[in-house]
Amino acid sequence: MHSESLLFIVFLIFTGAAVIATLALYARQALIVSYIVLGVVMGPSLLGWVTDASLIKGVADIGIMFLLFLLGLNMHPQKLFRLLGSTTLLTAASSLVFGGIGVAAGFALGYTPIESVIVGGGLMFSSTIVGLKLLPTTVLHHRHTGEIMISILLLQDVIAIVLMLFLQAGGGERILLANIGGLALALVGISVLAYLVERYVLVPLIARFDVIQEYIFLLAIGWCLGLAELSVWLGLSREIGAFIAGVALASSKISLFIAESLKPLRDFFLIIFFFSLGAGLDLVKLVDVLLPAVLLAAVLLAVKPWVFRALLVRSGETKPRATEIGVRLGQNSEFTLLIAVLALHNGVIRDQVAYLLELSTILTMMVSMYLIVWRYPTPIAMRDELRRN
Repeated sequence: MHSESLLFIVFLIFTGAAVIATLALYARQALIVSYIVLGVVMGPSLLGWVTDASLIKGVADIGIMFLLFLLGLNMHPQKLFRLLGSTTLLTAASSLVFGGIGVAAGFALGYTPIESVIVGGGLMFSSTIVGLKLLPTTVLHHRHTGEIMISILLLQDVIAIVLMLFLQAGGGERILLANIGGLALALVGISVLAYLVERYVLVPLIARFDVIQEYIFLLAIGWCLGLAELSVWLGLSREIGAFIAGVALASSKISLFIAESLKPLRDFFLIIFFFSLGAGLDLVKLVDVLLPAVLLAAVLLAVKPWVFRALLVRSGETKPRATEIGVRLGQNSEFTLLIAVLALHNGVIRDQVAYLLELSTILTMMVSMYLIVWRYPTPIAMRDELRRN
């Protein structure tokens, strides 16, 4: 790898991202969609300014580790159990419905059984980034609507982590029970180790040096990356190790500071990740799945809000609140993109299947963003009376 080439690519990414993000905000679009579009434009399919997306792949993966680390930091066990108790059945039921749609779509398109299951698994989730970024802060932290959305999204995140664990268990159509058992033992082992290190090493260090913010920042990064590498050594993925590292620190009083201080670093690497995802897309292959992706996205945009609304009303929520939450959760997730990339990398699915998941996800995010900013209070609402920070 030539440092000059990497530096030039980083220049293209962030200069281009600054321009296209401005346009995306005027269009009320999710920024992650604009980064993917930028990657497509600058990648081999169009301008060809970035000819090797793998050049920045390793750097980009750090963003995913930080994303899961921060998700783990928000999973304080007591708060998690309190919020999840009332939404477990709702999340499970909705996930089964969306997963069933994906499996049916996969079989209708002639995919193999395992590919159809992966499609179904990828469609079970709603976007944490879109859902929470478009909630006003007061609603996110102090109102019932925010609590319900957080609990649903956290449960979906746990399901996504489990699915990623299964994808690590084997390649092709052979997911061996022995491999799954070994990975389960590794997961338990690294979880126990994380708890012990957090209690007997990290907590005393944080208590002694918590006034030195630079040290806490470095300690958090070292803990995240260290457990991620240990996870790889045990046969798991870096993402799972980073998630466990976050959960281990969630009960610490300083977890909020760690989460806030790492967000800019996470965003830096996530921009590179989504750019590399776009740069790796082949427009010719995207055209091949364009029609099924559009149809699948249309079905999901119609079904997801309705399913959430029906289940929430049945659980005792008011119809207006249930409708709003359904619309806010009516898109595919960034986890869908991660699952598609991981499954493709492990040889579980073909390019065609990964592109179907990626393109349908991008389409649902784009349309869902428009629906949310037109109808409900958001920081980037179309109308002044709906704009809330």
